[in-house]
Amino acid sequence: MAAEKTQAQAGIFSRIVQMASPAFVLIAVFIPIGALVYAANFGPLVSLNYVHIMTGAMWTGIDLFMGFVLGPSLGKMEPRDRAVVFKRLMPKMTFLMPVLAGVTVTAGLQLTSHMGLSLSSPKLIAALVITGILTIQGFGLLLPNEIQIFKELLSEKANTDKIARLGMRNAKLGGIQGLLQLGIIFVMATIRV
Repeated sequence: MAAEKTQAQAGIFSRIVQMASPAFVLIAVFIPIGALVYAANFGPLVSLNYVHIMTGAMWTGIDLFMGFVLGPSLGKMEPRDRAVVFKRLMPKMTFLMPVLAGVTVTAGLQLTSHMGLSLSSPKLIAALVITGILTIQGFGLLLPNEIQIFKELLSEKANTDKIARLGMRNAKLGGIQGLLQLGIIFVMATIRV
């Protein structure tokens, strides 16, 4: 039974990779993680800072775009048409966004350590609280919605209304995430001042 379940899950994962494009998955996963591994283990501190800033900027920019540009644009479309957009978008977002978030947070924590910042600093505590909220929202709301969308996309008869509703929820949550990330940027811009 367990072997069959594992094989079925591997089949679903393979289908999602195909929907996202294997080349995209390789680039979206291995470049940020590879940059982090290099910067954390072999590069100068400035390279770790660069990885943190670049992945954070991408994460924030995509979330703001989702919440304030794509979401309102899709909100005016028919659910069936929205579902078509989310069918193409969600597979890519499922690989890209967790990697960007994970690399950003990991690089940030390593920078904190290298810079000798105290975990008792109010600004650092504020950044960690916001990061905690982002993590809970990302893995507790966004990712489960994406999994539900995939279940619908992979079913024999996909419920386009459900896909459109969950996709819109994620677009709105992306906007909230973007605003929270702007809060972190404000905190970090003033952390050494």
